[in-house]
Parts: sequence; structure tokens; C-alpha cells
Amino acid sequence: MVKKILLYIFVIWGALLLFMPKKNLYFKAESILESQGVVLNEASIEEGFATLELKDVTLYAKGIQVAHIDEVSLLTLLAYNQLNVSQLKIDKGFQNMFPKEITDATVVYSVISPLRIAIDAVGSFGTLKGYVDLKERKVHLDLLETKEIKSIQHYLTRGEEGWFYETTF
Repeated sequence: MVKKILLYIFVIWGALLLFMPKKNLYFKAESILESQGVVLNEASIEEGFATLELKDVTLYAKGIQVAHIDEVSLLTLLAYNQLNVSQLKIDKGFQNMFPKEITDATVVYSVISPLRIAIDAVGSFGTLKGYVDLKERKVHLDLLETKEIKSIQHYLTRGEEGWFYETTF
């Protein structure tokens, strides 16, 4: 009896992953961002069993090109979701306000901690580790190894363990 229940759970889970309209969900998220003035222009979209990959993404805010991303990859297992961004390069006009480049960034959401989203990134600024706390509506980012932070230093606060960024939303 237990075997049958577990088998049904895994079959339903697999069917949800296989038949989930990942492209349609992406287009819906894209339209929500567009209503906020953010436009994503991608060269290609590839859908896998539990993945969605975007290649050569150009990011526009209010009609102005802000950044270019080589690859965005989303892994969704329903209970665990991971978003990877590779080679995000900020447009030259905005490099005095933002880091010039983010080599690799990972955002993870899991039902194990449903009110917390983990963030890890490596870029021209160094190494970053942080989280978004949905209950307290707070973003906290710690810079573990700093390199070029002069462009973003006015956003950062110096703590006992180094530089960090914290804000609420």
C-alpha cells in the first residue's frame, strides 16, 4: 500500500515537471516585468524536463539598455528552485552605479525554508553571499572577498566582518 502511494506521488510529481508550461510561465513573468518598465530581449529559449534556459538576454529598463546576460538557467523541481545567471555585464553608462560584471550568480528557493531565498554571486566586486527574508521583508548581502567596490561603496555599510548591504522592501 505504501509503495503504491509513493509510486503515485512520484508519477504525479514527474508529470507536473514534464508538462509544466515553463515557457508560458516565463512569458507571464516577462509581461509582469514589462508592466514595471523592465524588458527582457532573449535570443533563444530552450525548455528541458525541469529546466528553462535563456541565451543572450538583453535587459532594458524604461527603454534604456542596462545589461547583457550570456545565459540564464532555471531549474525547478517544485520543492526546490534554482536560478543561475552567467556573465551579466552592465552597460558602460551604468558602471559607475553598479558592479561592472557578475560572472556567476545563483538564487535558490526551497520549501525547507519557504520564507528565505538564498543568493550567491561572484563578480568584479568580489564574492557575495546573502538572502532575502520574505517574512521580515529584508534583503541582506555580505561581501566576503572585495575587489572593485568603489562604484557601489556608497550603498554598503562597514560591519565587524566586512562590507554588507541591507535594505527592506
